[in-house]
Formats: sequence, structure tokens, C-alpha cells
Amino acid sequence: MILVIQCAARKNPEAGYLPTRDGRKVLFVADPDLAPNNPDCTYARPDGVSDTGKPWRTTLREYNAEPHDNPNGLLTAWRLYENPVYALLKDHYKPERFYILSAGWGLIRSDFLIPAYDITFSPRADAYKRRRKKDKYDDLRMLPGETTEPVVFFGGKDYAGLFCSLTENVKGPRYIWFNSKSPPKANGCVLRRFHTKTRTNWHYECARAFIGGNIQV
Repeated sequence: MILVIQCAARKNPEAGYLPTRDGRKVLFVADPDLAPNNPDCTYARPDGVSDTGKPWRTTLREYNAEPHDNPNGLLTAWRLYENPVYALLKDHYKPERFYILSAGWGLIRSDFLIPAYDITFSPRADAYKRRRKKDKYDDLRMLPGETTEPVVFFGGKDYAGLFCSLTENVKGPRYIWFNSKSPPKANGCVLRRFHTKTRTNWHYECARAFIGGNIQV
């Protein structure tokens, strides 16, 4: 079984950064033009072109291919997010069976090194952080499409569409847990309702219940 959980807004303060050629820290956001002035960093989109002429996403993939002792101090995806549920999932599932759905980077393995970023689907977020459905992203798809294992997703309705599109070639069954009164649109996926009074970040509670064997698909 393969588990996927959405990313989180709160990041580890020890998160590393990809740098520009002159050493400035790069913070990845949805719309750099709307971001506030920050003398400590420069803003960029994941698919923007870096000052080396390559897209930042390509730079990140190359960095992961040859990390060379990770000089920029990037964190593995499961460590980047502060909530302890990511570490809990890491303890129960190997990297090839634990993935994170990132609004900035796509569907990534939990051991993939990623830099600090501030991108979300949340409609309550500041405009420069918010990824909209019409925005074009060259999202990573690290989950092998030929897998026949069940794939289980924990996340909000705002992320369900991205999960469906990035797993559309998966041959195994796909399950989506949801909490809202109306189910998300998820063609080809099996929906499971998680009953809880928790409204914010309910998917953490859902993931813990799943790991503990209290719910199942």
C-alpha cells in the first residue's frame, strides 16, 4: 500500500534554500510579483528560469541526483513540514510507499530533498502564496505509474484534483479520504468519508487513525 498526504503551510525553521549564483536565498512562491519586499531573499516560481538559464525545478532535480553532501541544507520532504504526523508516516512506511503532494513541487517521495517554499491551494492564503487551478505547473510525478498497489490520499478538497491528475496512470485502486459534507470531484477514485468534528487539518487525525488500524479503505 502507498500513502500520500498533502503538504503543510508550517515549515521546519531549519529548511534550506536554493541559492542564486551570487548567493542570495530563493524562496519559492506562486506569484513573485505580488510578494512583499524581503531583503533576506529573492522570490521565484518553481518553474521560473534561474540565473543559470535552467528552470529551478530542473536545478532541484539535478541537486537531488548528485547532492554532494547537501551543501544547501535542504530537508527531505517528510522533515520539511512541522506537524509530527509526517515523521509518524515515515516511521511506518518506506520512502517508496510514502509520498507527499506538494502544491509547489508535485507528487514527491518523502525522501526527496526540497527547499523552503510558500505555495498553497488554500483560498485563505495571501495572493502571492496561492496556486490557482488555472496556473501552469510542471509538477513532478514520482509515484511509478505502473504500480498496482492501492494508493491512499489524505488531504483537503483543494488538493484532490491535483492528486487525481498526478496519479491518473496508476494501475492500482486509488482512495481519497474526505471530511466535507459534499465529496470532492475525483474521477476514477474511491471516496471514503472520515467522520470527525475537527475541521482544520482533519487529515492529520485521519492519517493517524489509518496507521493505528482504526479505519481502513
